[in-house]
Amino acid sequence: MTENAQQQPPAPDTELPTQYAPADVEGPLYERWVERGYFEADAKSDKPSYTIVIPPPNVTGSLHLGHAFQHTLMDALTRRKRMQGYESLWLPGMDHAGIATQNKVEQQLAEEGKSRHDLGREAFVERVWQWKEEYGGRILGQMRRLGDGVDWSRERFTMDEGLSKAVLTIFKRLYEDELIYRAERIINWCPRCLTAISDIEVEYQEDDGELVSIKYGEGEETLVVATTRAETMLGDTAVAVHPDDERYRHLIGKRIKLPLTDRHIPVVADSHVDPEFGTGAVKVTPAHDPNDFAIGQRHGLESITVMDERAVITAHGPFQGLDRFEARSSIVAALRSQGRIVAEKRPYVHSVGHCSRCKTTIEPRLSMQWWVKVGPLAKAAGDAVRDGRVKIHPEDMSKRYFDWVDNMNDWCISRQLWWGHRIPIWYGPSGEIVCVGPDEEPPAGEGWTQDTDVLDTWFSSGLWPFSTLGWPEQTEDLRKFYSTDVLLTGHDIIFFWVARMMMFGLYAMDGEVPFKTIALTGLVRDERGKKMSKSFGNVVDPLDWMDKYGSDAVRFTLARGANPGTDVPIGEDWVQASRNFANKIWNATRFALMNGATIEGPLPDPAAMSATDRWILSRLNKTVADVDAFYEDYQFAKLSDALYHFAWDEVFDWYVELSKTTFAAGGEAAEVSKRVLGEVLDVTLKLLHPVVPFVTETLWTTLTGGESVVIAEWPKDSGFRDAAAEQEIATLQQVITEVRRFRADQGLQPGQRVPARLTLDGTALAPHEPAIRQLLRLQPEGEDFTATATLPVAGAEVALDLSGAIDVAAERKRLAKDLAAAEKEKAQATAKLGNEAFLAKAPDQVVEKIRGRLAKADEDIARIQAQLERLPQA
Repeated sequence: MTENAQQQPPAPDTELPTQYAPADVEGPLYERWVERGYFEADAKSDKPSYTIVIPPPNVTGSLHLGHAFQHTLMDALTRRKRMQGYESLWLPGMDHAGIATQNKVEQQLAEEGKSRHDLGREAFVERVWQWKEEYGGRILGQMRRLGDGVDWSRERFTMDEGLSKAVLTIFKRLYEDELIYRAERIINWCPRCLTAISDIEVEYQEDDGELVSIKYGEGEETLVVATTRAETMLGDTAVAVHPDDERYRHLIGKRIKLPLTDRHIPVVADSHVDPEFGTGAVKVTPAHDPNDFAIGQRHGLESITVMDERAVITAHGPFQGLDRFEARSSIVAALRSQGRIVAEKRPYVHSVGHCSRCKTTIEPRLSMQWWVKVGPLAKAAGDAVRDGRVKIHPEDMSKRYFDWVDNMNDWCISRQLWWGHRIPIWYGPSGEIVCVGPDEEPPAGEGWTQDTDVLDTWFSSGLWPFSTLGWPEQTEDLRKFYSTDVLLTGHDIIFFWVARMMMFGLYAMDGEVPFKTIALTGLVRDERGKKMSKSFGNVVDPLDWMDKYGSDAVRFTLARGANPGTDVPIGEDWVQASRNFANKIWNATRFALMNGATIEGPLPDPAAMSATDRWILSRLNKTVADVDAFYEDYQFAKLSDALYHFAWDEVFDWYVELSKTTFAAGGEAAEVSKRVLGEVLDVTLKLLHPVVPFVTETLWTTLTGGESVVIAEWPKDSGFRDAAAEQEIATLQQVITEVRRFRADQGLQPGQRVPARLTLDGTALAPHEPAIRQLLRLQPEGEDFTATATLPVAGAEVALDLSGAIDVAAERKRLAKDLAAAEKEKAQATAKLGNEAFLAKAPDQVVEKIRGRLAKADEDIARIQAQLERLPQA
């Protein structure tokens, strides 16, 4: 009763091993999929396209749980769309990771006693390419292990020829449109990586530092400034105060002595100074602080650089050659000896920026760099979301996106590295500046030199949705697969990557958006919700879990936790539970095959089906509809949960069990149920396949004889519903559940048979009596049957003879003991809740906990008393 029309395949081989062994199945299956070209997209196809470009992992990286999480979701989306008849392209590739990769190779050279300067630029870059071929791209093999259905024939790398041409093309366009410029500004400098980094590559954390108050000037012309970076005072060129601050008005325009130097610096009035903060006087170091640089620009102050690229003091004097932190303590000591320290506070906890890669403290530094003028680009990126051309999911994440694009500063794109896309600017002997495009020759003649910097890695990554499809050429891929359909990525890189792709995509593609939907996920955390970190000792290698439980188990665990935009806690117990689910699917399908489940021939007419058959088909169609709706809303957790409960609870625990009596009886009803069970398994395995591809492939091909579930048709909801059958089976489930609970309460073993009389008159349960007796282990009543307990349930009546099944006296004694304990618990809780003095002092949560204990005690008392009443009389 689903629209599961498919040409009937040859009769399947129904033999399955007794146990599912993921390690024996997953690798060969994946290679077969790749060899058969299932994941390769055809740009010439008439099918509608569906495109996702993978967020390119670093070439230096390996698969972590965050990758596994997002890759599972992207794979599920593209596998489903492929089954729905779309020309699905999931395009893989890697990022050249400028800083990280150069660091790797420089470390390798250091072990050989060399530096990159020993090799020279050209030889060093060649060495990096060699490293990339030998060590880079480890993650690509790990993606295969996870089951990523990517089109390997289209694998890209941000430094490959085509993408490099795209980088040079857009740089020249932006330069000619005056959206790229060169300027001396304060940048974030990493003294360890020896390069500028962007604002979003700076991680801020609360550090223990010091706050030192220093007296500037002499005699009556003094004031006090406070700083956490005393070493920068060597580059001070002014002290700023608010123009309306009466304390300092007499000093404005005067020059005061800068301690430890022979210089005098002016006191300037600047309205940006907060007179209520600290002393109201601010030391101004234009070359080493972004706010001070702005003050310096407003007042025409000199910018004096006092540190080199390694944060070593360069100012002449006793501190020259000291590291910045060594200089800090030495300068404070020198000031203290001169009586200029007014106050010192240690520790002083404050926010300090660190390099996101090496964790070194960032040093603000005045430097000549290349910048993107982001104003018009960022406005276009914001407008595309505001006018609905791009949807952000979940919608409440839009605010974070707008907060960024609406307040974006110009982007520093130059990096002081050798590995990366070298800036295509040439400088002439007479000050000429020429931007060279990808198909142009650089200027000839003596004296011409190319800029030594390379572009920020995010510059090339920002072109990813269209450069990977062949831009700037108008390729078939670009025409077929752009705009891409969805960008699925973590909410933590809205700023790093998402906004850059929006800006560049809209600019390069004449207003055509790079993707129609931005689906933002949370971050994977440990089972307690704590961030995974090597320092916390809670980092998990997903490959270890794959080795132990299989890739399907890891994938299903991640998908089942994927609520949009919400962080995902994950623990090994949950992966083990998912492994158990895969085993359940395997065992249930194996049982079905052994009992003749089939997809051969059309489904019988509903009139020929039992209520159990109609019920499961009705539930199946509802599940198809629910899963489709959840996919369209990126509700991976809900769709996984719906599939889990339908497969485990309804198909395996109920329908399969209820069908056993039908199969045992044989006849036409058994043949009908075999066909229905085949249909249900066929559709269920297809629905599960995008999330758990390996076990479903093995089972589906065995069940159907089809080529591969990867290219099977996605199920459709036929609209078949049978409310009456659903109500009938719900009543049946109620009866079985209530009697099972009673049996457990009486201490009966699950397999222990007891005589019973079933009164099913006036209900729809009469046809189900064999199944009821089978599932509840109930024997027919004999001549000596005596009802010792009677259970009225849902209009039916189940009378049981427990006289020979349990030791009534022992059971009564056990229950009496439990009842006494419950009554004691109730008395204690009641006494506390009746004590006004206790209630007045106890925290609310403590009182609520005691109320919960009282409610639980009442429930236990009622349950035990009911059990005692149902026991046979002695």
